[in-house]
Amino acid sequence: MFSPSPRKFSFLFLVLLCASSFTLHAEEWPAAKEAEILARISAPRFAERDFPITDFGAVPDADCTEALAKAITACNSAGGGRVIVPPGVWLTGPVRLKSNVDLHLSQGATLRFFPEPERYMPAVLTRFEGIECMNFSPLIYAFGQENIAVTGKGALDGSASLENWWAWSAREPGEEPKQAPDRKQLDQEGTDGTPVEQRLFGLGHFLRPNFIQPYRCTNVLIEGVTIINSPMWEIHPVLSRNVTVRGVAIHSLGANNDGCDPESCREVLIEDCIFETGDDCIAIKSGRNNDGRRVGVPTENVIIRRCAMKDGHGGMTIGSEISGDCRNVFVEDCKMDSPNLGRAFRFKSNAVRGGVIENVFVRNVKIGRVAHAVFSVEFDYEEGANGPFKPVLRNVLIENVKSESSERVCAIAGFPGAVIDGVRLRDCVFGGVEAADLLKSAGAISLQDVTIEPAKKEKK
Repeated sequence: MFSPSPRKFSFLFLVLLCASSFTLHAEEWPAAKEAEILARISAPRFAERDFPITDFGAVPDADCTEALAKAITACNSAGGGRVIVPPGVWLTGPVRLKSNVDLHLSQGATLRFFPEPERYMPAVLTRFEGIECMNFSPLIYAFGQENIAVTGKGALDGSASLENWWAWSAREPGEEPKQAPDRKQLDQEGTDGTPVEQRLFGLGHFLRPNFIQPYRCTNVLIEGVTIINSPMWEIHPVLSRNVTVRGVAIHSLGANNDGCDPESCREVLIEDCIFETGDDCIAIKSGRNNDGRRVGVPTENVIIRRCAMKDGHGGMTIGSEISGDCRNVFVEDCKMDSPNLGRAFRFKSNAVRGGVIENVFVRNVKIGRVAHAVFSVEFDYEEGANGPFKPVLRNVLIENVKSESSERVCAIAGFPGAVIDGVRLRDCVFGGVEAADLLKSAGAISLQDVTIEPAKKEKK
């Protein structure tokens, strides 16, 4: 199975000795299933009608919230088309998309959002970290719409900084973040089954809004734009179907600034994107704890390809809000590289969140540096084993992955009762590895034709 050189042998022996089980099982890449999923994903098309926001009163460097709303309404009423944001800087509050509307940012255009929380009221139905509630409107929001898009070569600037939105999650020495009491309250309301319309946040509270959130939408396209300075998660489709995120560049290093988080969605394509984030680059989710089980909708049929992951906690992550399950995820032809990228492939849950993660296929990924582990399972996340809902990870294939530098290859923290089964690493080369794997209740992990090269020690 292995052909290690003598200088590699002792390191490999330690890695395998720590595994709780070691089996060999090969399975081919399910190409037919992937093709079937791709055939069901198609970006929406729009009528060849343009509605420049300047025709509705928008002026550069001034508040164009009303002009944007009028242009979107007119476009929708006419049967659809493009709402054009011309070159220049345009200031706005929340944008509400409607069916058959493509919000198009011309090259050289920046849509800059006001940071004052009061502008994002009244509260709307949203999810905060996997729990439904009434909270600030996301900066760009759509509810129950179909055929919607945000496209173009322009930029979306959320104006978030430590002077406004990001301050709500900042930790002062010896103090908890401003958002902590509200997060605990929402968590308790989800546990108690409080009716969603009674989970009231917004003004006077400190739960930050997401940037782009299509909620219960069908046929969604986010393409070409650059996103910076998001209050929190950047692209967050929820309970939506047929979602394409293509050619987007995300540069936003605030706390919890995940790049793209499809949650309880199906048929999702994320391709040719760049992620430089303050949290996970891509994080697939399906609701948290009792509220995720109440809604009970998994994320399934997700394809991620030709993306570049730079800074972030994880390159491709599933969890931690995964109580509604996740299945059928394909990741291929991606690049990951940054000393500030924690892990390449990351799976997170615990015994309160639970959830089944299954059928995850990864291939042809090139990794430069990751700070911690190439493959990470964190079933000890937050509450850890303290709960009745044991998480499950099964049927994972990782093949033809090459990494140049990492602290370790695998960091797996399970616990008795949690399931980690059918994880296969095949035809991989992991170079510059600094330490042995961390394996706790690691389940069934197999390696086939895997080379692990220890980092070279510096001569004193």
